[in-house]
Amino acid sequence: MALQILLLLAGLALIVFGAEWLVDGASAIARKAGISEFVIGLTIVGFGTSCPELVVSLTGALQGNADISVGNVVGSNIFNTLLILGMTAAIAPVAVTATNRTRDIPITLLVTFLFVALALTGMQLGRVEGIVFLLIFAAYMFYCFKTDQGNAEDGSEEKVKNIWLAILLVLAGLGGLIFGGQLFVNNATAIARALGVSDKFIAITLLAGGTSLPELATCIVAAAKKKDQLALGNVLGSNVFNILLILGASAILTPLSTIAMTWVDYGVLMLSIVLVWLWTYTGKRDTIDRWEASLMLLTFVGYYVWLFMKL
Repeated sequence: MALQILLLLAGLALIVFGAEWLVDGASAIARKAGISEFVIGLTIVGFGTSCPELVVSLTGALQGNADISVGNVVGSNIFNTLLILGMTAAIAPVAVTATNRTRDIPITLLVTFLFVALALTGMQLGRVEGIVFLLIFAAYMFYCFKTDQGNAEDGSEEKVKNIWLAILLVLAGLGGLIFGGQLFVNNATAIARALGVSDKFIAITLLAGGTSLPELATCIVAAAKKKDQLALGNVLGSNVFNILLILGASAILTPLSTIAMTWVDYGVLMLSIVLVWLWTYTGKRDTIDRWEASLMLLTFVGYYVWLFMKL
């Protein structure tokens, strides 16, 4: 048990340092390449921080454990939106652009609704649904790059001025996030299994929280550095990656049963992204304010209290 705790701390350290390097490197690449920080967050950072979820869900699919695959994605997206974006906005209000409001948030909402509708209708995701998810994902990525308006200069100085150093920082940061996340998840899961809790509970809490640590660390660092578009892109990008790419690829490997998830799980998943959409029209327009962030965090706490009560 002592060794597992030490490995947990080592994983956490890798995650913290990895997030710092990733944000600095990704911001520099965005500025040098003329790509918006949102699209960098949506793609490079979103994919990188979703790698732990990809590994966990594909492994679950290969082992025939749909509860792990589906529960990890449901839990991660709830964690990403309510806790991570909530904490980010609590640190510093997150600005939402017109493109975020009219394109990115509605698309994430529609993707989430599509997943929930398919999961509840057929009680499984088959290979056909997996192929459809991957095609939608490819189209969305192409559309984001095609319509990106670039990174407007804001007069701020980047810490990293050399493009190759920026790329190296991104790779090192992703490595730290991925391996740190694996250390955390593996040891947290071992402890949970020793306590005899269900696969669904492990997936939707420990695995979801553990594999979302990269997003959490990245968004908090981005918020502290006033890179709120990078943080928002990371959360929305990770959610889209989790549903379309990770569940799509997992469902192609083997049909995924969704019967272990409840209406409450799916309801909180839908509510999380609906709240983000609503916040762009309430309070200070086009901003996720601290009071709105507080409501997101309270919703997250309420959901986790319900999970623990159902143990």
